[in-house]
Amino acid sequence: MRASLEVADIFRSAGPAYRAAHAGHLSLGQLKVMTAIENCRTAALGGHVEACDDCGHWRIAYNSCRNRHCPKCQGAAARTWLAAREADLLPVGYFHVVFTVPAQIADIAWQNKAAVYDLLFRAAADTMLTIAADPRHLGARIGITAVLHTWGSALTHHPHVHMIVPGGGIALDGTRWVSSRPAFLLPVRVLGALFRRLFLTRLLALFDAGKLAFFSTLAGLATRKAFLRYLSPIRKKRWVVYAKPPFAGPQAVLAYLSRYTHRVAISNRRLIAFDETGVTFRYKDYRRDGAERQQVMTLATDEFIRRFLIHVLPRGFHRIRHYGLLASSTHKEAMALARKLLGVAAPIHEPESEEPPDHRPPCPCCGGHMTIIEDFARWCQPRAPPQSAPPTRRNTP
Repeated sequence: MRASLEVADIFRSAGPAYRAAHAGHLSLGQLKVMTAIENCRTAALGGHVEACDDCGHWRIAYNSCRNRHCPKCQGAAARTWLAAREADLLPVGYFHVVFTVPAQIADIAWQNKAAVYDLLFRAAADTMLTIAADPRHLGARIGITAVLHTWGSALTHHPHVHMIVPGGGIALDGTRWVSSRPAFLLPVRVLGALFRRLFLTRLLALFDAGKLAFFSTLAGLATRKAFLRYLSPIRKKRWVVYAKPPFAGPQAVLAYLSRYTHRVAISNRRLIAFDETGVTFRYKDYRRDGAERQQVMTLATDEFIRRFLIHVLPRGFHRIRHYGLLASSTHKEAMALARKLLGVAAPIHEPESEEPPDHRPPCPCCGGHMTIIEDFARWCQPRAPPQSAPPTRRNTP
C-alpha cells in the first residue's frame, strides 16, 4: 500500500527548484538519485497491466527505478539478498556489533567518502578478526557480515558500521569449533583501542599518499603538521564500540538483517507532513529513554533534501561486505568446515527455477495470482481497459 506521503512527492514538488538553486554543487550521482526517485513507479519508467487469474480484477503497475537509495525499491532487493544468505546461518548465537567514529573523523569522511568509508570497513573488520584470533580472547577465525550506514535518525551525517557476527569461530588449527560465552563475544574496550589505532594509522597513510582532499572549513588541514594537530586530541579519546546481546536464534538474525541491510536514510513511513513550513518526520533521540525517545522534527524543505542527498554513496561503492569465514574467496570451504565441526548437515540446494520469483502482491479482491496481460513503454500509457474480464481459471475450458 502506498504511503500517504513519500520522499518522491517531496522531490517532485521541490526538486526542480532545489536543482536550480544548487546548480554546479550537486554531483552527478546525487542528480541521478533525485531523478530515479521522482520517476519511480510512474509512467516515466513504463510498466504493465496485471489481471487476476480468478476474478478478472485488473490494475496498472508502473516499473520501479531499483535505485539503492530509493525508499520504495528495497523490499524486493532485501528479500533476494536474504534468501541467498539463509544457507550461511549456523545454529549458534549471533551478536550485533557497531563501530562508529568521532565527529571530527566524520567531517573528514564527508569530504572523502569513498576513501574514508572504505577505511572504516577495513579497520573495523581487521579489529574484529585480530582480537577474535588472539588466544587470550576467542582464539578463532570468525565470520562477519558488515553493513555501512552513514546517517543518524535525524538524517545527520553519522557514518558507522553494523556487524552481525556468529558467537564463535573455527579454531586456528582448524580442528574444532570455538564457542564464545553465551552473552559475551569480545571485550569492547580492547576492540575500541585497536580500532582507533588501526584507523588513525591508515588515515595518516591515506593523507601521505595524497588520497585525501580538504575544502571549506577543513581547508587548513592540507599540510601534514596541521593534519597531525587535528588528529592529536582524537588519539586520546575513547572510541566506543557497541555490542548487543545475541539474537534469539537464526530466524531473528534474518529478521534483523532484513531491517538493516537495505535500509535507506529515511523511510516513507517516518514522514508526517510536507507543506509551506517544510518536511515533518519522526526520529529517535537516543539521549532520551522510554516514550520520550520518539520525537518529531520539521526541517525546511531545502534542508531536508540536502540531508537526504549527503547519504548518496559513491558510484560502485559496496555498502554490504563479508569478512573472515564469510569472505567470498574462502566462503564455500570455510562454511562447509564450520558446519562439519558443529555437526550440522549441509543445506539442501533445490534446483533453481527458470523463472525469477514473483514478488507481485496478490489480487486485492480475492487474493488470487496476478498475471501480466500488457506491457507499455516509458512515458506511455496502457491501452483502454479490457472491455471484459480475461480468461480465468473458473471459466477456462
